[in-house]
Amino acid sequence: MGAKRSGERMERLRGRLYQGMAERGIAGDVADRIYEKLAAFANFGFPESHSVSFAYLVYASAWLKLHYPAAFLAALLNAQPMGFWSPNTLVADARRHGVVVRGPDVNRSAATAVLEADKSVRLGLSYVRSLGEELAERVAEGRPYASMADLVRRTGVNEGQVEALATAGAFGSLGVERRAALWAAGAVAQARADRLPGTAVGAEAPRLPGMSPVELGAADLWATGLSGDSHPVQFARERLDALGAVAAEGLARVPAGTRVLVGGVVTHRQRPATAGGTTFLNLEDETGLVNVICSRGVWARYRRVGRTAAALLVRGRLERAEGVVNVVADQLRPLPLAAATRSRDFR
Repeated sequence: MGAKRSGERMERLRGRLYQGMAERGIAGDVADRIYEKLAAFANFGFPESHSVSFAYLVYASAWLKLHYPAAFLAALLNAQPMGFWSPNTLVADARRHGVVVRGPDVNRSAATAVLEADKSVRLGLSYVRSLGEELAERVAEGRPYASMADLVRRTGVNEGQVEALATAGAFGSLGVERRAALWAAGAVAQARADRLPGTAVGAEAPRLPGMSPVELGAADLWATGLSGDSHPVQFARERLDALGAVAAEGLARVPAGTRVLVGGVVTHRQRPATAGGTTFLNLEDETGLVNVICSRGVWARYRRVGRTAAALLVRGRLERAEGVVNVVADQLRPLPLAAATRSRDFR
């Protein structure tokens, strides 16, 4: 059951098997039938057991995702790195299914993602860039904090780490907005345990404008690699609509064979060895995912933009088969965005 075995390997085991069966009183036709069944099983037992196990995992995962979507998301985030989809795509999908995702906060977050009382998911402090698991746990264990300086003094976070927390909005529970927290980061980083409390200067920010939704989304992506309440493509939707682009959720209503334009961030680029040179792309917008098929010729023509652009505009023919919608590409163009996520390529 552990692996597929060739007929030659099974034949090499035959003598030991028959000897063991004879010692236990099994011989003749019964022994022959046992060997024949084992030899036959060696040809399909592993792929069959693998498929049954995979089907069970898929069913259990789908059941959890349907009935406990917030807990399912928190568990997946806490199991990273794993799987095909990036944390940002997992969060975006969960949001489309009604899950509220809240950013990290020094007084509300654990080191890992947790469920809050209203069934929302609170991101863990370990998702903040440059913190790491050990420091995130130390910060979480020290809650609550009275101020940014109190956090620095008791945990030893450095200036870069304070800036990352500020960019992630992790000081919101202290009543400090992101711009003000970024202003104060350099000053409060000097409030170390070996200095007198209250001696740091320059921590009081002047009155500053708040960040725009685009800036907040870009800040989230920079600080944590994901955004709990926005998607990079939503800020380009007006431009995409003007170009006549169809959102991912709208493709289900487009007749097969129609030429369409779609746009989104690239989540994956894949070229299986068995695909005859075909390259498969996954695009994601704020409404869902789009499967894109690039023939060998199309990929050769647009290889540079196809390999390097973080987000793409794809023109092609819509194809529908057994409920699956694909766009068979004939043109690729870069889609400029204020911020974009990184793709997982050719794995």
